[in-house]
Amino acid sequence: MSVTRFAALQMVSAPDLVANLESASRLIAAAAAAGARLAALPENFYIIGRHEGDKVKLAEQDGRGPIQDFLKQLAVENDLWIVAGTVPIASADGRRIRSACLVYDERGRRVARYDKMHLFRFEQGDENYDETRTVEPGDAPLAIDSPFGRLALSVCYDVRYPELYRALGAFDVMFVPSAFTVPTGAAHWELLLRARAVENQCYVVAPAQGGLHASGRRTYGHTLIVDPWGEILAVQPEGEGVVLAEVDLRRIAQVRASLPAHANRRMH
Repeated sequence: MSVTRFAALQMVSAPDLVANLESASRLIAAAAAAGARLAALPENFYIIGRHEGDKVKLAEQDGRGPIQDFLKQLAVENDLWIVAGTVPIASADGRRIRSACLVYDERGRRVARYDKMHLFRFEQGDENYDETRTVEPGDAPLAIDSPFGRLALSVCYDVRYPELYRALGAFDVMFVPSAFTVPTGAAHWELLLRARAVENQCYVVAPAQGGLHASGRRTYGHTLIVDPWGEILAVQPEGEGVVLAEVDLRRIAQVRASLPAHANRRMH
């Protein structure tokens, strides 16, 4: 299939797991009803707690647990693929998790796991973040084949590292589930995502957290889908919602044929 409708879901996750899963279920059902064949959830869709360590308490063993079981069931019920933002998978270090982007096909089979490689650190005024305190970094980039083209997986802060994507070779769609801060988002979010789309000549699907959370933290939102020419196809600035766009493999081929940037690369 050369044209497929994708959905990027924006959430404002709370400290309560059950409430967040209910929100994710509602949004995925809406995406399916709108004709999406794949829906992507944001980073930490399952919880944004009052404390960074709250997500560690929800850690699951790889392959089993209530969050993973929920995602499998949701994919089957809605007959679509799910790119599940991040899921807290237990690490050897009990004080930290792997922030894993899991992918399920329409039959509920897990077809991929990518662990977030680049961990966010930021200090500005009252905002202070250091993911290394609660997250163990992943080891390798990942792209997978699908009925909709080749899919590259990444998470949030990874988007600042273009070499991660170049290491994957050619792909058709890049996913960047995120929870950007307002200062970094206002300055860099759209710029980074459009740059990654242009330099990789691919679609970018970036589901985000977008709003005021119980901890007092505000996330930037602006969930968007970008085409291979860097054009924004759809965006939601703030609040819960479903962002839809058509991913057309013929458009990718057209862009790469008219501007063969990959073929023109010179390695030194």
